[in-house]
Amino acid sequence: MMFTPLSTQQIILRRTFVVIAGVLSFPILMLMPTSIKSRVYSYLHKVWLKTSTKPVWLKQSEHGVQELY
Repeated sequence: MMFTPLSTQQIILRRTFVVIAGVLSFPILMLMPTSIKSRVYSYLHKVWLKTSTKPVWLKQSEHGVQELY
């Protein structure tokens, strides 16, 4: 197997980090331009989705192909 899955503990820690970072950054980001907000929330979304060493974009692109066929 080329990509190794993350342990349940790692996934929970990553998602806890995302929630804390999102809540703490919300008041600051409300004052920022939309482009910065978009980049920060996109990064947090990517961290939330990651469950293995496989890049998130690759996993999502494979999932999209399965929906077509």
